[in-house]
Amino acid sequence: MWNECNNDWHYFGMHGFWWLFWVVVLIIIFLVLKPNLISKKGKDSSLEILRRKYASGDISTEEFEERKRMLKEE
Repeated sequence: MWNECNNDWHYFGMHGFWWLFWVVVLIIIFLVLKPNLISKKGKDSSLEILRRKYASGDISTEEFEERKRMLKEE
């Protein structure tokens, strides 16, 4: 009887450990990739806004090139 209970808890412990392990791995991956995804998305949206202003004629070609260069340096 004691062996049956002990084996059940042993398997549950390993099963729980692997679930916890993979959850922690996924959280770490998310935390590592999140800043890269946010910064890339921010740069793309800034460049897209700049392109729209240039296309609508709000800024000149020289100003567009200068601002684009400044965005790529960041």
